[in-house]
Amino acid sequence: MKPHTKGKIEIRRLRPNVTVADLIDTHFNAYNAARVQEICHLMHRKVMRPRVTVGLSLSGALIPAGLGSMLIPMIEKGFVDYIISTGANLYHDLHFGLGFDLWRSSPFLDDVDLHRRRLIRIYDIIFDLDVLLKSDSFLFSLVGAPEFQKKMATSELHHLIGRYVDAVERKTGRRGTTLLGAAYRCRVPIYTSSPGDSTIGMNLAARSLTGNKLEIDVALDVNESAAMVYEAKRRGESAVVILGGGSPKNFLLQTEPQLQEVLGLDVTGHDYFVQITDARADTGGLSGATPGEAVSWGKINPDTLPDCVVCYADSTVAFPLVSAYVLTRCRTRPLKRLYDRREQLVSRMTRDFLRARHAGKRSSRGTIGSGKPPKASRKPVAASSGRPSLSSKRRNQGGH
Repeated sequence: MKPHTKGKIEIRRLRPNVTVADLIDTHFNAYNAARVQEICHLMHRKVMRPRVTVGLSLSGALIPAGLGSMLIPMIEKGFVDYIISTGANLYHDLHFGLGFDLWRSSPFLDDVDLHRRRLIRIYDIIFDLDVLLKSDSFLFSLVGAPEFQKKMATSELHHLIGRYVDAVERKTGRRGTTLLGAAYRCRVPIYTSSPGDSTIGMNLAARSLTGNKLEIDVALDVNESAAMVYEAKRRGESAVVILGGGSPKNFLLQTEPQLQEVLGLDVTGHDYFVQITDARADTGGLSGATPGEAVSWGKINPDTLPDCVVCYADSTVAFPLVSAYVLTRCRTRPLKRLYDRREQLVSRMTRDFLRARHAGKRSSRGTIGSGKPPKASRKPVAASSGRPSLSSKRRNQGGH
């Protein structure tokens, strides 16, 4: 029995004044509550050590739902080192910094009536159309500034926007209300995997019609993010924390195939994988793909697959619990300030890539035909006892 157990389920009376961290430690025993507990313990014991570089991906309308309340202190405490987000989350982040209001409401309103009243609905959140129009006006004007008149990565775009948003926050007494502002102050780079797929991208497109010189360098996005993971693996370990799935999840995970398969650099996959999602694996989509599947792509280190947890839950329910636990149990980490080191990290990765290329050396995963499985032995194989070995049991524990 004991090799298969993690602890005895006991009936312990719930105290009226129990903290979130104690609630998780004591009462989250099974099903996705247990996955929340596993994520919290993994974050506390391994992921939040200073030697681990943590990448976070955001998809779904999380910022309009108020998750900035958790993400901002996580950034400020050094628990997030770089971010991949949908552009929509960053666009809606602007609303809070500019002092516009979003309201809790109902998912069962008359949308035709809302349209007539110029009200926008995101499920059970509503806000005035003027929130969008005023945010658009701010963006359209902002990206016409001289510092935007060049080709740049989305990390630089969001850093520059964050600088202006931080100034507005300070002027209006609202400092600490935006993800963009916090990332700017803490030098946490933010990337968007699909720059044209948001109202930020729409405003950039509109500005280009006026002769604006701003262009997004998607190749630089790929190289910068890969270089950060390369540095993480050189000096320590790499962790990914995925809220939702979609394009940001893939962009975060593809850093490893970029290093191993495309550049031919000899590194292993990400060491820790945490995902909170409602997506299923059996439809074949990336959002629901398990860490076990990611191992086959080289995205996850096979040796650390047991340190991978998937919780099938709504991020707006599970992530506040995880954040509260981390902020309570984990020590503040020194800021890595990866934004300021982007050029240095890309330069190092480029140097190693070109040296290996010149010498004709590539990683085994980046070499055609290498690492082929050996031919089957002609020797008779002893009958299996039906019990998996310890190593196989460890391999199969991932992808909860």
